[in-house]
Amino acid sequence: MFRLKSALAFVGLLFSFATVSAQSEIAAKDSQLAIYRATAEKINDLVHTKLDVSFDYQKAYLHGKAWITLQPHFYATDSLTLDAKGMDIKNVSIVNGNLNSPLKYSYDSLQLKIKLGKTYTAAEKYTVYIAYTAKPNELKVKGSAAITDAKGLYFINPDSSVAGKPVQIWTQGETESSSVWFPTIDKTNQKTTQEISMTVPAKYVTLSNGALVSQRSNNNGTRTDTWKMDKPHAPYLFMMAVGDFKVYKDKYKNIPVDYYLEPAYAPYAKDIFGKTPAMIDFFANKLGIAYPWNKYAQIVVRDYVSGAMENTTATLHGSFVQQTKRELLDGSNGEEVIAHELFHQWFGDYVTAESWSNLTVNESFADFSETLWLEHDKGKDAGDEHNYESMRSYLLSPDAKNKPLVRFYYADKEDMFDVVSYQKGGRILNMLRNYLGEDAFFKGLNLYLTANALGTGEAHQLRLAFEQVSGKDLNWFFNQWYFRAGHPLMDVSYKWDAQSKTQTVYLKQLQDSDAFILPIKIDVYEGGKVSRKQIWMNAKADSISFKLNAKPDLVNVDADKILLMEKTDAKTMAEYEFQYKNAPLYVDRLEAINAAIADGKSKTARAILIAALKDAYPGLQIEAIHNLKLVDAEVKQQVLPVILDLAKNSSNTLVKAAAIASLSNLQDKTYLPLYREAIKNPSYAIEGAALEAIAALDMDEAKGIAVNLQKDSKGPLVNAIVNIYGVQGADAEFPYVYQSFMDAGTQQQFELIPGLASILMNVQNTEYVKQGLAELERMAKQFKRYNVDKYVNAMLANVLQVKKDDRDNAPAEVKAKFDEQVKAVEETVARIGS
Repeated sequence: MFRLKSALAFVGLLFSFATVSAQSEIAAKDSQLAIYRATAEKINDLVHTKLDVSFDYQKAYLHGKAWITLQPHFYATDSLTLDAKGMDIKNVSIVNGNLNSPLKYSYDSLQLKIKLGKTYTAAEKYTVYIAYTAKPNELKVKGSAAITDAKGLYFINPDSSVAGKPVQIWTQGETESSSVWFPTIDKTNQKTTQEISMTVPAKYVTLSNGALVSQRSNNNGTRTDTWKMDKPHAPYLFMMAVGDFKVYKDKYKNIPVDYYLEPAYAPYAKDIFGKTPAMIDFFANKLGIAYPWNKYAQIVVRDYVSGAMENTTATLHGSFVQQTKRELLDGSNGEEVIAHELFHQWFGDYVTAESWSNLTVNESFADFSETLWLEHDKGKDAGDEHNYESMRSYLLSPDAKNKPLVRFYYADKEDMFDVVSYQKGGRILNMLRNYLGEDAFFKGLNLYLTANALGTGEAHQLRLAFEQVSGKDLNWFFNQWYFRAGHPLMDVSYKWDAQSKTQTVYLKQLQDSDAFILPIKIDVYEGGKVSRKQIWMNAKADSISFKLNAKPDLVNVDADKILLMEKTDAKTMAEYEFQYKNAPLYVDRLEAINAAIADGKSKTARAILIAALKDAYPGLQIEAIHNLKLVDAEVKQQVLPVILDLAKNSSNTLVKAAAIASLSNLQDKTYLPLYREAIKNPSYAIEGAALEAIAALDMDEAKGIAVNLQKDSKGPLVNAIVNIYGVQGADAEFPYVYQSFMDAGTQQQFELIPGLASILMNVQNTEYVKQGLAELERMAKQFKRYNVDKYVNAMLANVLQVKKDDRDNAPAEVKAKFDEQVKAVEETVARIGS
């Protein structure tokens, strides 16, 4: 599962008003509700699941027949309990050859308890037949921050009432929602082979796990497709998808690798997913284990409830990954997600977490794979940037420090899908990789996967595999990183004794909890050479001293920039300048840039930022561009030629866009020709930046350009147009703003909130006002946990004041209209605040 990228992390970053106290209150409440979550007891084991299903599109029902083969796990039993949520149960029978014999059962709408009619031993298999109707839309279920809904089976636009929106059916099993559409033992420690026959309108394409073994045309305009999975996997990984998809057929060696997209995006299938075979090859070689399944398909669906889902052999993606060639000029929305879900085919599908408490052996690995792939494909700077940003996502989530990676106590299984299981866990694996070394780390992963193939795993098995390979004791590592909450708060300071020519480094852990054991690498730069020291920090305070020929230019603590910690470092700005120019890593340079930003206006700080304008890595160039303010006359004199050159000539679209945005702060009409030329650039990021720059000089011209560009607008260009319409738009522009908001992914919707709220001030059509209010209210409530409700209501306060003024100044004959709008805003504010 790839969390909406993370919907938690970027909300925290975008909205600084999401206070620590609010988060702490939620954490405290959650901890009070937390109870011990035992691994599910195995009384009966799933062996094989055969399903025959058809769909009632009008009612959003699934009519199903299930043949479930099981056997007692160890002890003999005469009963069976299946998860079956919100179904109508029509028949429950035991299968005896060609004869079905009815069984006694009870059903409480969540579990089906069956009396088997005889006692079966662990050596005996038996098959239960169940006829049922699944009614997912009538089931009331709770989602999570990572998975916003949990009804298992989704009918998208089933009556074709929304023009231009495809008709689709798809499933989402994680965590325990497969049992909404077929009876099963819906636990991660169950594994079963499967066969699914789907009867669908003949015009549609189907996808499921495993191989398509048959297709049969029926006399009523339908077709029955049968998909078969010969290797066992967990029930939550079962999937179906039905709809108008175009299939692009790729391959890895002799393994089919297929991409299912909406017809409009089919021409871009290879552009979006084309790196998949190379990813399979890379991961298989790193792990020493061939891709373990008979195919790999990826499908993109509408209205998906999360980021993506690693169903065995058939990953399902949200529509945010669908991009045109133009959009991909500014970077892929999906590449990290594609890597993440693919890695799950080993970690999560081939070996599955034995319980949600051990989700780390699924999600931490998938998160880590993003860093691994970026390193391989785009270079170490890209991998390090991703690793660092993921660490920040964890560190900036105030309640995360209270949660261990492996959690046997939690309020709800959905709570496990958080920045601890994902971002923190991925960083812990990267630390372990650094500590053990590349060869030992990946041999350990190979052993873990081999020993637990097609079964389940947990953190202790992972530790034992690494210990067996490396010969090292790793209890200390797992105890503090897997089974204990928190992270070090490190304070680093230095002392140079000129008389004795001794350098001392002082290390203090400031967290309230006990000390973390940390192997710390320290690089010392002296006289044009670098030497490495190492210290094992076992206490909350420690130091290391060493003799040198002269005062060092730099002492670089955590030289590999690998430790998961919050660090306060007493380096001077001169030392940071040296670090930027001489230390090799992305984070080395970023630390220096961040120190320069915090310093403000010193010449040394400015020199760091100026140097970063020409950094080899675009992300650091952009950091420098954003933080060198051209409105400062001295800064302008020093850097304007470089910024101007980047705006004209940079080969990276995002750097070019950032440079144009920087120039726009000058509000200098000298650069209008440059902006007008940039409007013709195929990059949406560059177009958007240029349009915003023109708007800063001439809003009327910008609005005229926006009208011409809106027919082919995506991403940053949409944001720019919506911002302009938020100032100068009204009823004529509202449909574009509203539809852009509706079509946007969650992250972009946050970016569009100000524009949507602003245009409501000028909109006269009451229905338009109500449409906009409804979406703002939805966002406020969905992300109330992050105080987005307060953010939205602050904007609506301005809307309300404008509407009241309009009412007070309106002719008598239209006052009623504004009364209705004022009332609508007031009621929305009240509901959001309640």
